[in-house]
Amino acid sequence: MTPHLISIYALAAMFVIATIWPINMGVLAFVGAFLVGTLLAGQTTNEIIAGFPGGLFLTLVGITWLFALAQNNGTIDWLVRMAVRAVRGRIAAIPWIMFVISALLTAVGAVSPGAVAIVAPIALGFAFRYQISPLLMGLMVVHGAQAGGFSPISIYGGITNRVVEKAGLPLSPMTTFAASFGVNAAVALLLFMVLGGRALMKAQTATVAPVKVPHVQITKPATGPQIFGDSEAEALSRRIGEEGGGESNRLVAEVEEGNQPDGTLYQIVTLVGLALLAILVLAFKLDIGFVSLTIGLGLSLWNPTMQKRAMAQVAWPEIMLITGVSTYVAVLEHMGTIDFVGSSVAGLASPLLAALVLCFVGAVVSAFASSTAVLGSLIPLAVPFLQSGTGVGAIGFIAAMAVASTIVDVSPFSTNGALVLANASGTDRQAFFKKLLNYGALVTVVAPVVLWLLFIVLPG
Repeated sequence: MTPHLISIYALAAMFVIATIWPINMGVLAFVGAFLVGTLLAGQTTNEIIAGFPGGLFLTLVGITWLFALAQNNGTIDWLVRMAVRAVRGRIAAIPWIMFVISALLTAVGAVSPGAVAIVAPIALGFAFRYQISPLLMGLMVVHGAQAGGFSPISIYGGITNRVVEKAGLPLSPMTTFAASFGVNAAVALLLFMVLGGRALMKAQTATVAPVKVPHVQITKPATGPQIFGDSEAEALSRRIGEEGGGESNRLVAEVEEGNQPDGTLYQIVTLVGLALLAILVLAFKLDIGFVSLTIGLGLSLWNPTMQKRAMAQVAWPEIMLITGVSTYVAVLEHMGTIDFVGSSVAGLASPLLAALVLCFVGAVVSAFASSTAVLGSLIPLAVPFLQSGTGVGAIGFIAAMAVASTIVDVSPFSTNGALVLANASGTDRQAFFKKLLNYGALVTVVAPVVLWLLFIVLPG
């Protein structure tokens, strides 16, 4: 067996182990980089460490720290309360409000499971209260989180754009963002119409009783594959409840409207800071990591006690996963495995078929494993294929691969799907699980084909 095949099998084994057991794949990847690098690639430890993505690390720490500050000082809760209040008398707007909130959270830097953990309890609480399909509400939250996931200042967007830029391929961050948002919004609209949205529209002028807008502090730990991803969601929480603690582990601590101050000066400044982040990064091309840390420092100086808690809430498991996989991929690049895989894929009879296969691999693996790990490993493997003059457009392929690898997070085996399942109230959990499973399987099969046609075949 060649070193190339051994390194590929090792990567596959990492996905399997991280799916079956609650082990962070980043740890597996760092160990894999050490073993494969030293035993097969002849690298020194200094050479392996040189492959550590320092810029990406800075970006992830800065974004998640700034987002934790915004959550801790009440800015995120304030935005959620304002949005929820707008649905009085307009029941049909509730699912869309949840979609937009989830999209905004991931677009400004929240990890996808963190956004779902914040919004899902609220959304499913409204579903139970106003007799809206819990499946509709849960899927709207997840698709909303994925819709905003590829903004240029988001986690997914940062990973994808850095990989593409490093490879020297044509880069269009807004194309990937628009593709993700457009596809997820279209799917959400279809789900809305199929799962009872038309009936809700007829009742949209009904009188809705005053609602209690919950402030979400914790999320119920999920079980099964991907449980290590729960820490990604918990990293954005203020407090982690005791596992299995009954009342002490309630999902939602409800707060009467008006009991918490809205629009304090600190919250307004935080919103200005988030807007300034977008302007400086998008318009002036400044480094998102340094900018987010600078804005976060300014907010911390305003309230130093807030900083200590926020630093503990940085999504360290997510960062460990992403940087570990990136370091392992750097080892693969050094030993020529990336070129080997790319040449093998490019050698298929049809480049279009090769592109479809890669999209399917991304969707299937991501349905059971971490989407961030998939993006960090499969896109680099596809780079030689895109550089070999096959005629497949890099921008369209990256958009298709990115969306195919994340839209499947509705699966109950992914962290997002598990969070929706855990927060479903007033419904048969087993039946709800089957519905999520069936929908996840449908998306895993259909989405790669549709995305392949939309972004690879038709533009060509």
